[in-house]
Amino acid sequence: MKRTLFWKSVFIVVIVLACLAGITGIPKGLSWSAVRRSMASRIHLGLDLQGGMHLVLQVHVNDAVRTQMAQDIQRLQADLAKRGIAYASIAQPNPHRQPAMFMVRGIPEAQSGNFQGEVQNLLGPGYSVTEVAGQPGSFTVRLAASEVTALKSRALAQSIETINNRINQLGVTEPTIRPNGLGAYQILVELPGYSDLGRVKQVMQETAMLEITGVKGGPYNSQADALSQFNGILPEGETLLPGKSIGANSNGAGQWYLVSSLPVVTGSDLRDAQPNMSSTGGWEVDFTLTRDGGQRFAQFTGANIGRSLAVILDGRVQEAAVIQARISDQGRITGNFSRQSASDLALVLRSGALPASISYLEEEVVGPSLGADSIHSGILAALVGFVAVAGFMLVYYKGAGINAVLALVLNLIILMAYMAWVDATLTLPGIAGIILTIGMAVDSNVLIFERIREERRNDKPIASAVDIGFSRAFRTILDTHVTTVVSAVFLYLFGTSEIKGFAITLTAGLIANLFTAVFVSRVIFDYELLRLPRGAELSI
Repeated sequence: MKRTLFWKSVFIVVIVLACLAGITGIPKGLSWSAVRRSMASRIHLGLDLQGGMHLVLQVHVNDAVRTQMAQDIQRLQADLAKRGIAYASIAQPNPHRQPAMFMVRGIPEAQSGNFQGEVQNLLGPGYSVTEVAGQPGSFTVRLAASEVTALKSRALAQSIETINNRINQLGVTEPTIRPNGLGAYQILVELPGYSDLGRVKQVMQETAMLEITGVKGGPYNSQADALSQFNGILPEGETLLPGKSIGANSNGAGQWYLVSSLPVVTGSDLRDAQPNMSSTGGWEVDFTLTRDGGQRFAQFTGANIGRSLAVILDGRVQEAAVIQARISDQGRITGNFSRQSASDLALVLRSGALPASISYLEEEVVGPSLGADSIHSGILAALVGFVAVAGFMLVYYKGAGINAVLALVLNLIILMAYMAWVDATLTLPGIAGIILTIGMAVDSNVLIFERIREERRNDKPIASAVDIGFSRAFRTILDTHVTTVVSAVFLYLFGTSEIKGFAITLTAGLIANLFTAVFVSRVIFDYELLRLPRGAELSI
């Protein structure tokens, strides 16, 4: 028995040393301050503990639908020209209210069947073609509702991935970027502990939805001036956009451009973007298109030499230039860029194009002082709870109370080591989970101790009472722990990030408690029984 206890003790010591190494890491020095710095680098604190930024973004998924429509319209135009099917116009009559629909007018009656067949073959079964009543040769092409929903869901997923790429390039550690469960097509962004919040906001606010399209008119001095040119009604398939000189609080004066609603290329066609110094000494952003985007761009520029094209960024014309020659797969965005702003814009474009524009529903900065108060209060609550529980166990269970306190300390060490090993983020609800773990850990010891007491009252020998007490209490302990862990799993699967922090610490603490309350406590009791003189009573 002594040999078995020896190897069990060695196993416990190895576990303790491994956990202490996991918590402290490798300190750069032997001083307490070096150890504290190493521990701080191992335990990651959440937004509510170390401060940072909390954002809720609304993804305008209809933009992605409109972009898909624009690309499909271009594909259909090229295919109809190739097949020799004549038409008068293809445009979206109301792209904002009905983004998943466009109309084709002027199809000859003899070619209407061929036209409908080409739409189905080219665009797929997700589209339906309906002839407009009373308008021979006019057809409505509509994307199915299920396809629209799938497209919107992909836009949300792509937006999350793109934002995640941008934040990672900024070096933010442990960011939370996920769908917000409180609203449709919303994204929750939490950036804990990042000091340069201004730059994060700059990169996040630069949605960088890039479009390149043809200029149909302008520049106009004001929006009213532009509308007056068309008696207040814009031509079908064209839209009016402000130039970059018009600020958010402008009264409308400045440069306005009438551009085609169908972009030639979009941000999804970008392959790379890099900041560069221009010949005039300023900064610009050079971009490279994908093969497919480059072919479409070359075809467009080759057919429109002498006309103007517009580089549109986030619904604002950044540059309008005359096409001097055929351009294939490269271009540039010029403007009043600083080195930092050019680098940030290139980062945003390079990290992936957002499929839709984004607006900010919530923007909250959590100060580090509030997090420090939370840490202080949480640690104080944990210490007070630990001292109160340990004091009760020592007074009520006497010598066995020391056993419970040792098991409880080891439980906390294992829990913190787990947090360090898996790079888990400690949040304020996570501290609440630790406090709850303390209570449940003591509850396990109480079950065991009371069962041992009951066996002693039935005049069982001390060794038998300890053995029966652990074996019979284990079933109850396992049952309560498993049911609680199952509840914590559902909290993790369906809860917010704060609830997930609570579920993680609670689950890890409960699993550690099965080891400490059952295995470690039993080893301590066995050592006590070996040292106990014949006829003496166990202190419990």
